[in-house]
Amino acid sequence: MFQAIQWDPSLGIDLGFFTIRYYSLMFLIAFGAGFYITKRIFIAEGVSLEKLDKLLIYTIFSTLVGARLGHVIFYQPELFLEDPLSVFLPVSFVPEIEFTGFRGLASHGAAIGIAIGMYFYSKKVTQKSIFWILDRITMPVAFGGAFVRIGNFLNSEIIGKATNSDFGVVFVQLGESFPRHPAQLYESVCYLILFAVLSLIFWKTKVKHQQGVLFGIFFTLLWTIRFFVEYVKEPQVAERADWLFNTGQLLSLPMIIIGFAIIYFSNKKAQPREAA
Repeated sequence: MFQAIQWDPSLGIDLGFFTIRYYSLMFLIAFGAGFYITKRIFIAEGVSLEKLDKLLIYTIFSTLVGARLGHVIFYQPELFLEDPLSVFLPVSFVPEIEFTGFRGLASHGAAIGIAIGMYFYSKKVTQKSIFWILDRITMPVAFGGAFVRIGNFLNSEIIGKATNSDFGVVFVQLGESFPRHPAQLYESVCYLILFAVLSLIFWKTKVKHQQGVLFGIFFTLLWTIRFFVEYVKEPQVAERADWLFNTGQLLSLPMIIIGFAIIYFSNKKAQPREAA
């Protein structure tokens, strides 16, 4: 009934003197689309676009630093001792010097990095509550996350488990001949649905006036998606494969709880105003 897809793409777009890696291209699309979505929000709410330019800088820096540190801390801590410069530079120095790009990025680390970056952005740029900006970046982050996962698919990384059937994708570059779940695409589609839900809530309801609620909804649903998709993913740390929950799931659980807590306390804080 199903026919497995043979997946064997090139590594990128070869320009002769330079190769544009597909993963890097997906990141550029993610940030570009996020900028456009946020610009539309800022214009609709009469916020100076000068603040948007600064937001882009804060977001790019906090995302990359947080994602990289998150990967090393949660999945590859030995790098701090074995090749410490590679933690912060797009170059590997062990066993030889090699330009690697910023590979090895963790979404949980990115989430923490973005939260910290938005704290400083809210203090130094908007002078508003951190939840004001967190509510408004939920949509671009969800949309951008979809493209990051497409980048993982193009790179044949963060692969799914074997389907043990004719359904799935054969990742030829891994030297395999059996189909796996395209877990990256499952996650990407879920993030696009999440983006649509958040957009509907933001533009068609009054939830955006309850600071923190939209971010809480985003946080809860995002990490719930991540938690369940992990069931069809290969564990990123082989030594933890026999754990009840893998590393991604263990990191997602507290995020889900935090999301529910933000929704609860944001609603509770808004109730006296509504009653008044």
